[in-house]
Amino acid sequence: MKIFLNKLSESWIVDRLSQEWKFNNQKTTTNYISKADLVWIISPWTWKKISKNQLRKKKVVCSIYHIDETKFSSKDLEEFRLRDEFVDEYHIISPKVTPQLTNLTNKKITLIPFWINQNNWFEINTKEALKTNYNISKDDYLVGSFQRDSEGSNPKMPKLIKGPDQFLEIVEYLNSTKPNLNVILTGKRRDFLINELSKSNIKFTYFEMLTVEQINELYNILDLYIVASRVEGGPQAILECGITKTPIISTDVGIASEILSKESIFNMQNFKKAKPSVEYAYQKALDYTIPKGFEKFNDLFNSVLN
Repeated sequence: MKIFLNKLSESWIVDRLSQEWKFNNQKTTTNYISKADLVWIISPWTWKKISKNQLRKKKVVCSIYHIDETKFSSKDLEEFRLRDEFVDEYHIISPKVTPQLTNLTNKKITLIPFWINQNNWFEINTKEALKTNYNISKDDYLVGSFQRDSEGSNPKMPKLIKGPDQFLEIVEYLNSTKPNLNVILTGKRRDFLINELSKSNIKFTYFEMLTVEQINELYNILDLYIVASRVEGGPQAILECGITKTPIISTDVGIASEILSKESIFNMQNFKKAKPSVEYAYQKALDYTIPKGFEKFNDLFNSVLN
């Protein structure tokens, strides 16, 4: 069995996952589509870059991460149908996507959350030293958000599917109960939250671009990580928090129900009652570490070929 993954080069999380797959599965992965038995469209938005002639000759698995029904236009539907002609089976990472895909295709759908690389994400016990390294007070109560919150076309507008307005509501509540609250932000397109936190006089610390090693260190100093999204495919942050033993609460999106305990999943009516369950999330995340996290993918690819 030889698998070809379509190229991204977009500095997005799927790039990292693609690299991890290739590094750890060298015997069954090829960089040449002509030599592949199966094409894995790991980034569905770039599928048109793949030779249609080759797609017709190969078995094809396509990953779909989430469908934002509020923005799914007739053009998106046409694009989906064109790609669907080449796809033998769909891979999803969240059970929330199943009913959406079922309305669009009669192809088989298989749920497999992505793996987590335990060599990149792990618990660090020297938390006080880490805070000192990042010039953060040991007395601060640290709440993290490491995902983009603003629209690319207009950085001042919130990317509502990511729920930055909901995150802000929770943080404003925490600010009234935690005297030393400090919100830790990373990554690009954080304009909305930076502006709103500044308006509300809520302390925050912003690190724009960091290495994986640095992000792992930041996870390890957090008192709480919040996923407040309305729609998600993952997010991979849930697994990253799980394996680093970072306290996390989340809306019921993406893989939240696969990894987190019920008491850690909230809506905007009951978020004040949500509680992290660190050990529960850690034990669940262990099931997705490398190489165990690859097993179901290999099973999927073999079943499609056979």
